Amino acid sequence: MVHSILFLLTLLTTLIAGAIQQGVNPLETPGGIWQGIPFSFTLLIILGAHEFGHYFMARHHGVDVTMPYFIPAPSFIGTFGAFIKMRSPLSDRCGLLDVGVAGPVAGLVAALPVTVAGLALSEVRPMTAEAGVSLGSSLLFSLLGWIVHGSLPQGMDIILHPVAFSGWIGLLVTCLNLLPIGQLDGGHVAYALLLGRRQRLLARIVFAALIVLGATSWTGWLIWAAILYIMGLDHPPTIREWKPLGRRERLLGWGAMGIFVFTFTPAPF
Repeated sequence: MVHSILFLLTLLTTLIAGAIQQGVNPLETPGGIWQGIPFSFTLLIILGAHEFGHYFMARHHGVDVTMPYFIPAPSFIGTFGAFIKMRSPLSDRCGLLDVGVAGPVAGLVAALPVTVAGLALSEVRPMTAEAGVSLGSSLLFSLLGWIVHGSLPQGMDIILHPVAFSGWIGLLVTCLNLLPIGQLDGGHVAYALLLGRRQRLLARIVFAALIVLGATSWTGWLIWAAILYIMGLDHPPTIREWKPLGRRERLLGWGAMGIFVFTFTPAPF
């Protein structure tokens, strides 16, 4: 019941956010909220795919897990994301890696066609001061933009359609979740691959890098670093630490780290 209520509230807040992005004032013209549908629906599809990827893989490994909780928020995208809660531990690193990878991969699979479709709907216009918020770009988003629109002439920029914006957010969410710290998805992957001291060292290197990026490019990284520090930089051990990873799991793990590199955006805003 709680999951359904939170989802409906998140649907409402993302609809409002999408409508505001289109210049609609929901208080003055509440009927215009429908203009937020392209942004809201595609964003929720991406977030839902991510969380249900975790959910079904956790169930596959026999973990007692909740349905996704969506988090409504009065923000410019209308949500703080979604999460699932595991009520029983994963017994070994193989299961930990599978569950950690499943969410970002499922979310990426959903985000790619959304982003391509959104870019196809977007317009290429001359850059102006009134163009709105300037967004950073990951290697993957830049590649998709080049595939759809080719090399842009000097002084031109892509004005993102709401669907493309939701795809951009989906790629950013994938990147944030794959940071190899603590109990983020990337923390699960890093712990499964590296264990012990090497995982802890990597977590601290990435944490320090976030602080440097926060001081030099985007202050949001400082907030994110503070949240991660409070959550904890290290990952708790699994029950059967001695069980080794197979070749499949190692390929999946390093593939997930590759996804992190290609979706990383040094200065999102």
